[in-house]
Amino acid sequence: MRVRRSGKSYPHPLLVLIIQKVNHPLSRFAVTAGISVGNAVKRNRAKRIIRAALRELIQDIKPGYNGVLIARKPLTESNCRETKEALESLFRKAEILLTQINE
Repeated sequence: MRVRRSGKSYPHPLLVLIIQKVNHPLSRFAVTAGISVGNAVKRNRAKRIIRAALRELIQDIKPGYNGVLIARKPLTESNCRETKEALESLFRKAEILLTQINE
């Protein structure tokens, strides 16, 4: 909840990243999807897609950040590849990537 209140927000058409620097040796992320995304099936699908994309990128993120990833309605129509590209874009904007990811 603290990240949501005092973190920096980075929007994307598919999702929103809210990030906050913390004194912790790891970076941690919460994934959420509100009622505006759709019914429970659509919300759970959106969260699974985000988690799958995040799993591929987590080793490239600088340590010491807490983040919240919030799904938006168009995410339910996208796939894991599109979501991964959206996450990469958000992480670049937030400047939390260890290195540039090859495109």
